[in-house]
Amino acid sequence: MEYLIRLAQWHQSFRVPELQAVATLVGVDLEIIFYDDHSPYCIVKLPDEAAARALIARSILAKDIFELWGHGENYDEVHADVKTRAASLWPKYENVTFAFDMDTFCGKRSASARLEIFKSFHYIPFKGSVKLKNPDEQFLVMERYLAQTEATLQQIADTPNPLRIYLGRYIASSDRGAIIEYDLKKRSYISTTSMDAELSLVTANMTLAAPGKLFYDPFVGTGSFLVAAAHFGALTMGSDIDPRSFRGKDEERKSKNDIALLRNYQQYNTVSKYVDSFTSDLTNTPLRDCHFLDGIVCDPPYGVREGLRVLGTRDGKPLDPVVIDGVLNYYRPGYIPPKRPYGFEAMQKDILAFAARALVTNGRIAMWMPTAIDEVGLPVPMDQHLEVVSVSTQTFGNWARRLITYRRLPEGEFSDMSQARSKEDARGVSASEVNEFRRKVDISYFNKFQDEQLE
Repeated sequence: MEYLIRLAQWHQSFRVPELQAVATLVGVDLEIIFYDDHSPYCIVKLPDEAAARALIARSILAKDIFELWGHGENYDEVHADVKTRAASLWPKYENVTFAFDMDTFCGKRSASARLEIFKSFHYIPFKGSVKLKNPDEQFLVMERYLAQTEATLQQIADTPNPLRIYLGRYIASSDRGAIIEYDLKKRSYISTTSMDAELSLVTANMTLAAPGKLFYDPFVGTGSFLVAAAHFGALTMGSDIDPRSFRGKDEERKSKNDIALLRNYQQYNTVSKYVDSFTSDLTNTPLRDCHFLDGIVCDPPYGVREGLRVLGTRDGKPLDPVVIDGVLNYYRPGYIPPKRPYGFEAMQKDILAFAARALVTNGRIAMWMPTAIDEVGLPVPMDQHLEVVSVSTQTFGNWARRLITYRRLPEGEFSDMSQARSKEDARGVSASEVNEFRRKVDISYFNKFQDEQLE
């Protein structure tokens, strides 16, 4: 059976990968029949209406789903398709109350024009009454016009008619309301690097967050990804090299034992999904070296405003122990261990190596990574134990960031590494020497972008 999904006309490169991820999660066969980046209307094939409801219930970038009754380039084609495609369905809806409505993408219709369009479907043998509020069945006529993202103003003016018209019976709406519920402006605890609610929820979907699964963020910060995974029922835990990111600074904490990150879970009544948060860097993790994680979600630091750091000394030599009042300095409260500069590509490799060791079979990792705009086409970081599921890109002028989703392969299976990056990690002792992205991106522009995001 074919269905029509009405998508948010936003984050286009994320939309199909999210639908495919949700289909995997809920266990339904999904076939994309038609998709266009410039259009919010996507035609898919699903087994039945139950599968359609299960799919849309978890989606964030889709708005709702319809049983497709017909479509065409003009109304003559639409009517012919409705009579062919949906005639067998008409007896089910003969005696229900119903209503027609219209959605026009990049176009408009007057009230009188809409009414005439609705009347043109008079041949459908509805015997029930029209009920505008809470009808038994809602039908939507959808018109897709030429958009400014794909044509000039003159071309749009020369194309006054819709490019495509659809008629669908409404089935269900998505979980898109969670975006408002988890809006950062309403969040108890955030920082300048907190990921926005929509993309956090999408990231959780990409990694198949669900009840009974354990998710981990090695760069937890204020917990945006974990809060999103907890929304979908997953158990969550995180770590960060700077404990102030999840504990909060002294002036932000209500008491010595207060963990600022936990306030976000309290706000959304998901404290039962919070396992723990601890201080660690990924190269010195205290976690057991075994396959126990169902998902890893992370937005690693880019090292632009501040250089990346990991535990260790610049020259790689251990420091001589220092005893203060008979106690080794690293056992004393407030001890700050030494840190050394860390390359961004080295960090990517370490994240994937950790994921290969820690994820269960078919477990997923979704990792955000920044890219200078001229590098978007380059191969993504790879590991032989991980398969690239999808790559989605969000652009910001002269730089972009990609959400790369991987699947942990079963033992004995290996990914094709022929497209893996072969360049050597940068060498050096300063932050700029070991971070090529830091050198390429104009820092003043990057700071300006982040300031705009916070407004």
